[in-house]
Amino acid sequence: MRRWALIIGASGDIGRTVAQQLAASGWSLVLHYHAHGERVAALIETCQAEYPAQDFMSLQYDLTDPDHLDQVVSQLFALDAVVFAAGQTVYHLFKETTVTELTALMRVHLLTPMALLTRLQDKLARNGSGRVVFIGSVYGGSGSAMEVAYSTVKGGQSAFVHAYAKEVASLGITVNVIAPGAVATKMNAMFDPATLAAVQADIPAGRFAEPADIGYYVRMLLDPAAAYLTGQTLYVTGGWLQ
Repeated sequence: MRRWALIIGASGDIGRTVAQQLAASGWSLVLHYHAHGERVAALIETCQAEYPAQDFMSLQYDLTDPDHLDQVVSQLFALDAVVFAAGQTVYHLFKETTVTELTALMRVHLLTPMALLTRLQDKLARNGSGRVVFIGSVYGGSGSAMEVAYSTVKGGQSAFVHAYAKEVASLGITVNVIAPGAVATKMNAMFDPATLAAVQADIPAGRFAEPADIGYYVRMLLDPAAAYLTGQTLYVTGGWLQ
């Protein structure tokens, strides 16, 4: 039976890697993006060539737009898993944070995913083995100066998952957070080499995670054999912080 996964934020480094790994595992995919459609188009072209028996489609949506969720959901006919991999941050003192920045962070990381799940729950419950995975952050547990708002919404993801998992467990739906530490992605371009080297020196594993390290745990949680693990935040940090 064909399995469908929706990946929110498939144009990012982690989202794209998750898509590649799930496609290799036999999943058909709906690949969401906001502003980088060319990346998703190239990913779909590659996946279609490598896995012609599966289906791949794109879905454009601005996660800060609260008014058109029903139009998004109407394009999804079958769904077995949702992976929330979209992310953004702001890096400065909290007292400098604007309401506009706070609103965007809340919508991208928490409010829009929550609102989507109210509309997608019935689809995820249909086969009795639905999966929901948030890509969170170690900062959701440990907190970070200069990224206070980001830490807050990531902590909110864990709080949501802990509660929501209890409502949908009887439907066969699992809901979890994978919380990476430092990952080698484009988001780190805002930091200078000395800062990145100092962070790496603090990681017991001796390196930043690669997106593939995170993708492995997404695949694990989406496996039918992972049905008993729900409501959890899995810290994938190389021993750093949490």
